[in-house]
Amino acid sequence: MNRISTSSSYLAVIANLNDAQARQIQAGQEVSSQKKADDLKGYARNAETLTAMQSVSTRIQGFIEQSDVLSDRFTSQDTALNQLADSAGNMRQSITDAIASGRADTLMQDLRGFFTDVIAALNTRNQGKYIFAGGQIDTQPVSATSLSDVTTAPSIASLFHNDQFKANNRLDETSTIQGGFLADQLGTPLFNALQTIVNYDQPPTGPLNGQLSQTQIAFLQNQIAGLDTIHDNLTNQAAMNGSYQRRVDDNKADLNSRLTTMKSMIGNVTDVDPAEAISRLQMAQTAVQASAQVFQGLQSSSLLNFLRF
Repeated sequence: MNRISTSSSYLAVIANLNDAQARQIQAGQEVSSQKKADDLKGYARNAETLTAMQSVSTRIQGFIEQSDVLSDRFTSQDTALNQLADSAGNMRQSITDAIASGRADTLMQDLRGFFTDVIAALNTRNQGKYIFAGGQIDTQPVSATSLSDVTTAPSIASLFHNDQFKANNRLDETSTIQGGFLADQLGTPLFNALQTIVNYDQPPTGPLNGQLSQTQIAFLQNQIAGLDTIHDNLTNQAAMNGSYQRRVDDNKADLNSRLTTMKSMIGNVTDVDPAEAISRLQMAQTAVQASAQVFQGLQSSSLLNFLRF
């Protein structure tokens, strides 16, 4: 006599149900995360390649962040360098106006104001660091506070406190950029020119105030050429800074392009096809429902339902 049993049928149905539920969970996770797995174990033979690509991506992102820092610093330098050039140009214009009118009523006052602008520019800070101080980033590079300091200080050089260090900054794996400027190199010519004028403002040649004598006019005319040269040099420095900034911006654009490509390559390994993932989720849900229905049907067909005590 053959024995009738449903235990083997139950085991098969339960196994199918568990498998369908596992596939449903997996597909649900892929749909919600848009990733094929949540750790490297889930990528099996692609894990090593994925790790290498993620390392490259992280390195590129680091260069991009460094480019942002450099771009911000070059922007600060651009403002300061143009302020220096403008100050030199304004000094020249004030002298030209005094010569044209034959009077120097406000000339020295104007020069004092422009010198204050020069000091502020040379002591410019970016992210709390003095940008023209060389390696002495926490030391104010110019200690002068007023125009009289150019004649009362022991020397012009004593008014500057930067060193001669210019940092090399890495743009990417193969390129570096320096792009630094020093306060003494930028300011010394202008300080020397002002020292000459301030000394002349003293007796017996001065003061440079009120009606100008022909000798004073001749002296001021001689200062214009020097200020023109200083203005042109500072303008050239600002232009050079602009070229550094363009190089950083161009390199950053290239880095962003590389990062986009790398993310796409990583996505090809890690990302799921949304439509395919949704389809597999729906199929898994259908399989779970079908297995559940078979399980319920098997329960209702048990011989126990027909036995009477």
